Amino acid sequence: MRFALGLTRNIQAPPQFVQLPTLAPPFRALVIFFERVLVVHSDGGVETHAAASPVPSLSLARTLHTQAITPGTTPSALQLIRSQPSQYVVASFLGRKYILTPRDVLTVPRIPDVKVGDVLALDAIEELGSREYTLRGNPTIPTSKVKVDATVVEHTKGTMEYIFKKKRRKGYRKTIQHKQPYTRLRIGNIEILADS
Repeated sequence: MRFALGLTRNIQAPPQFVQLPTLAPPFRALVIFFERVLVVHSDGGVETHAAASPVPSLSLARTLHTQAITPGTTPSALQLIRSQPSQYVVASFLGRKYILTPRDVLTVPRIPDVKVGDVLALDAIEELGSREYTLRGNPTIPTSKVKVDATVVEHTKGTMEYIFKKKRRKGYRKTIQHKQPYTRLRIGNIEILADS
């Protein structure tokens, strides 16, 4: 069973971590969002509780594999995510969100002002995570905490698209051929910077 690290999100305050208890066998998921706790049962039922109040029967829950480590501050959360074997980021790039991991090849619409070999810094990182922990920005994670670079690999074109136009009884027929231009990026390592 996977557990995501619950975060309370407050519009005025930065993201804070809350204590995430282990779950008893009848529970399937525990989601903490906007200072509310949603407990999803295996039969499909859902309970809602305030984040500060104890959730029924979770205090007596048995430990599944190991005791969950919940950080108290953002730097300790970044240290936990850094200690995991693999990380991912959710980044906004040219108006779209992408889930990215190191060494991914990302195909985006053509970026006109870059050349092959240029290195771009992704600055709109909305989420950073690993297999066991997730850190969400409010709305983005600052670039002083996480650094992700993308290298331009090539400028290419997509498959040939055929657009056929016709007006009946007028003898008007037209075929337009078009290849959409794209830019391919290679995602570099996700560098979680030490808090200074």
